[in-house]
Amino acid sequence: MSTPYPFTAIVGQDDLRLGLLLNAVSPAVGGVLVRGEKGTAKSTAVRALAALMPEVDVVSGCRFSCDPVSPDPACPDGPHEAGGGVSRAARTVELPVGASEDRLVGALDIERALAEGVKAFDTGLLADAHRGILYVDEVNLLHDHLVDLLLDAAAMGASYVEREGVSVRHAARFLLVGTMNPEEGELRPQLLDRFGLTVEVAASRETDQRVEVVRRRLAYDDDPAGFAARWADEEGALRERIVAARALLPQVALGDGALRQIAATCAAFEVDGMRADIVMARTATALAAWAGRTDVLAEDVRQAALLALPHRRRRNPFDAPGLDEEKLDDTLEQNSGEGDGGGDDPDPDGPGGGGQPPRGDGPDTPPQPEAGDGDTPGLPSQGRPAGGGEQQPVGAAEPFRTKMLSVPGIGEGAAGRRSRARTEHGRTTGARRPEGLLTKLHLTATVQAAAPHQHARGRMGRGLVVRRDDLRQATREGREGNLVLFVVDGSGSMAARQRMGAVKGAVLSLLLDAYQRRDKVGLITFRGKGAEVALPPTSSVDTAAARLETLPTGGRTPLAAGLLKAHDVLRVERLRDPSRRPLLVVVTDGRATGGPDPVALAARAARLHEAEGTASVVVDCESGVVRLGLAGRLARDLGGTAVTLDELRADSIAGLVRDVQGTNGSNRKAA
Repeated sequence: MSTPYPFTAIVGQDDLRLGLLLNAVSPAVGGVLVRGEKGTAKSTAVRALAALMPEVDVVSGCRFSCDPVSPDPACPDGPHEAGGGVSRAARTVELPVGASEDRLVGALDIERALAEGVKAFDTGLLADAHRGILYVDEVNLLHDHLVDLLLDAAAMGASYVEREGVSVRHAARFLLVGTMNPEEGELRPQLLDRFGLTVEVAASRETDQRVEVVRRRLAYDDDPAGFAARWADEEGALRERIVAARALLPQVALGDGALRQIAATCAAFEVDGMRADIVMARTATALAAWAGRTDVLAEDVRQAALLALPHRRRRNPFDAPGLDEEKLDDTLEQNSGEGDGGGDDPDPDGPGGGGQPPRGDGPDTPPQPEAGDGDTPGLPSQGRPAGGGEQQPVGAAEPFRTKMLSVPGIGEGAAGRRSRARTEHGRTTGARRPEGLLTKLHLTATVQAAAPHQHARGRMGRGLVVRRDDLRQATREGREGNLVLFVVDGSGSMAARQRMGAVKGAVLSLLLDAYQRRDKVGLITFRGKGAEVALPPTSSVDTAAARLETLPTGGRTPLAAGLLKAHDVLRVERLRDPSRRPLLVVVTDGRATGGPDPVALAARAARLHEAEGTASVVVDCESGVVRLGLAGRLARDLGGTAVTLDELRADSIAGLVRDVQGTNGSNRKAA
């Protein structure tokens, strides 16, 4: 077994180390989510924590790590008699992103069931992690069905397995630690709330600290055992401090004053539910014990808020986690004691309070017009220079719930919530012979295949005589996530403020829909002289939203360049991930300008996508009484469908855009 990197040798990352240590002192805090860019020692710190965890006493031979002092009366390996037991190190169990459901929760031992006729339960990772650490690297990439199982176990402290004739319940209380890179996508709110604390990590920008990081890492790589030995005294001292803090924890008193500060803080920041209050209380208590105190101070409450609240304040996936520290200080001061919180300490906000002045000269000052502001919706733009000079980015309108857009046919991509697909999870639709490794046994079909041959195979006992050729793989149908590639027109013809705000609001709505359906997204913009990839395909839809917000407008409309750039991106993505099917969403009014015969060139570029069978939707942004119908013509060239901004809304009665398939077929026939 390799020697882990010493926890005390980690340079910097104070919040990361504190969050992990507080959970080691008080596992009831509820785990920690570590967010940060790649290469910031996230995984190193988590794995190093395991060496500091105190040993646990377990019932000898129990696969579910029952406590010998109070064994679980419902343990599948029980009943156990109290007393005795053996000590072992606390386990750190890693849940791979690509793990199967059987590996996580356990399953029926198929071999014994068929060969011996007995129901034997094969344990999973949740059983292994009981009373230890369950570590999920890249937790934001975890499949939805595994997230659901993890949520259930974390909420109930137990795992329930009801499948294939097996009914098992066992304890599953663990310290949940997850690491993630926000650039690769965000977590579902339900799972986000299950983490007690969250910490943000980033590489230091100080030269001396970076030098020390490299120096220590090179020394560890050259001689892991020798490097660990040099830090043994520090590791031992830290381990003793954890044990001492655990022993002191029951004596820490959480007074009414601190409790009132906690409640007021959670109310002031409008966090959902009561879990934040409970986590803050436990964290503040652990902080006091870690400091060697038996009373909780205001500084403990403040630190607890900084660790427990940022990830609970997100209202949608495009909100960045964070906390207004000035508001936090104000809230704590106002609830620090009797009266209005005044005292000897100066006002931390200084003159004028913590508010920000409104933009412009005053609250009643109307916004200054920009190029295109005078345009009347539905009429050609007035007063804009020919060629549409570049204008300042326009804010997006309020997002709305969009209609369902899906890719035709049945795919085999990653699990998601958009298009029909053959998946590992979903409703069982049949059985087939396995191609390679058997992953989901269709028990009935397997028994039916083996039954006619029992006499010829000389069956004598209870179990079936089953051979490899009898095994049948269950085929299941569910939903997959797709690659939704947005091609957004940022040219001068789209640049009227009200119009572009509505367009950005529609794209933002589609991005929110993509987040909820577990899609990858990409963003291409075209304006002026060409097109650019504003965001390569990624799972981080909030990054796409940020790029959209700063999208400038103005210039000509190189529609063909945008479509050709999309063709190049999709070609590369098909090589990288052949099973993930694309959905092309072109947001434009259909106009094409610049160069010789731009309309014909755009039509030829569109037919490239149609020839490859790419499912496509054109969001028609043309407005006004007189419409040219250019977006509809583009949709026919793409072999897709066109919808207006109004028809895109889920509550719209005009236009039905439930599936791209039907409209694709009708458009091809019309063409």
